[in-house]
Amino acid sequence: QVQLVESGGGLVQAGDSLRLSCAASGRTTSRSARAWFRQAPGKEREFVAAVSGNGDSTSYKDSVKGRFTISRDNAKNTVFLQMNSLKPEDTAVYYCAARFNRDAVLVTSADYYYWGQGTQVTVSA
Repeated sequence: QVQLVESGGGLVQAGDSLRLSCAASGRTTSRSARAWFRQAPGKEREFVAAVSGNGDSTSYKDSVKGRFTISRDNAKNTVFLQMNSLKPEDTAVYYCAARFNRDAVLVTSADYYYWGQGTQVTVSA
């Protein structure tokens, strides 16, 4: 069994920053593709950012490029999403995702087998 636990969400004002964390535990492996997705009310879940197994390669949704940074600490089996210059349109529930025994940057939700419970990010104008 694998568990992904997100933390770091909250209510902030436009222009502020937040750092999300996602810790994996259970039957994990050192090789894993990891990503963040988000879902706003009334909208479908969308890709935000992904990172390769060794952290050398990343991919971002166009609207967050230059503002968000995904990183990972493999020793702690944890992935982070640093979100700067937040905008009201970033308001959503943010989910972390993992697929073990894969190193590639994966950007579609169907590629991931494990999901966290989500953490709410609300950005006021």
